[in-house]
Amino acid sequence: MKRVLVTGGAGFIGSHVTDLLLSSGYSVRLLDNLSQQVHPDGLPPTYLTSEAELIVGDVRDKDVLEHALFGVDAVLHLAAAVGVGQSMYEITSYTETNDVGTAVLLEALARRPVERLVCASSMSIYGEGSARRRDGDVVAPVERPIAQLRRGAWELEDDDGSVLTPVVTSESKQPSLSSVYALNKFVQERLCLIAGKAYGIPTVALRFFNVYGPRQALSNPYTGVLAIFASRLLNERPPLVFEDGLQRRDFVHVSDVANACLLALTSPRADGQVFNIGSGESRTILSIAEDLARMMGCPHISPHVTGKYRAGDVRHCFADIRKAKNELGFERRVDFCTGIDELTDWLAGQVTVDSVEHATAELERRGLVA
Repeated sequence: MKRVLVTGGAGFIGSHVTDLLLSSGYSVRLLDNLSQQVHPDGLPPTYLTSEAELIVGDVRDKDVLEHALFGVDAVLHLAAAVGVGQSMYEITSYTETNDVGTAVLLEALARRPVERLVCASSMSIYGEGSARRRDGDVVAPVERPIAQLRRGAWELEDDDGSVLTPVVTSESKQPSLSSVYALNKFVQERLCLIAGKAYGIPTVALRFFNVYGPRQALSNPYTGVLAIFASRLLNERPPLVFEDGLQRRDFVHVSDVANACLLALTSPRADGQVFNIGSGESRTILSIAEDLARMMGCPHISPHVTGKYRAGDVRHCFADIRKAKNELGFERRVDFCTGIDELTDWLAGQVTVDSVEHATAELERRGLVA
């Protein structure tokens, strides 16, 4: 039996990974600071299994890390402050938690190496996803100019003003870091790969796309879009949809993400590589809001399309998962309809505080919504 340390292990993804690791014969230790933005009462969540050892502490605390790493064979590093919008004004906090926290972990691993390190990265590092020109060439779109966004021209445009067609984004696309959070995740990824190579620790980075499923932090207005929409609908309020709602994203079920983490911990072909972890399909944000309202039994609550743009948002990004399939053996197992059905069953028993309007007002006050 191997022992795995999961940083951020009390969170949404971490708890699902923990359950899978335990059922696969691993011993699991969790390190989590129980941030009140994710865990409002500051207590371990009720869904967290007692079979895993929980250490409450911060990944930036060297002493806590030394204790957490004792006797550990592998590390799954999920601990991070998450949220594109919030990262644009809580710059110090995000950089300290995400980048400095990772650096402290890596210094501890340099003193106490493990057999494998897996780091959670993000699709946000791509910025705009890949797109195709009218002549068929695939290009890396540039960020949309603010002048274009202010006139409500949302689609990606080529140099001649023609609209680009979004296509799947592969790991070979160069990063385009359009938010502080995206920069943080890229730094986390590169720090882990650099240190892993230097200290002989086989390291893998997984670029998660839009993860959804039970146990999402519904009261956190900066978490995944499905959780944000669900929080609004549970309070009988319309989901807020930015731009025109036709931006496309890749939604992947949390159980598939957990399986990808297990594969990354066990596959020798993964060493030193990065992998997209998504569904390989795209859906519009507007259709997601409408589907969720219907599944939750409130089709009469129509999404509110704001016609506004948030700093750091991108138009389209969805995953090419062929590399993960070929080299990790990763496959999407949960189709979207099944996943949404499971999510809505879980949502039926949830009570949440809707803080979305407050969070949006904070962004507007700081000039981060146009």
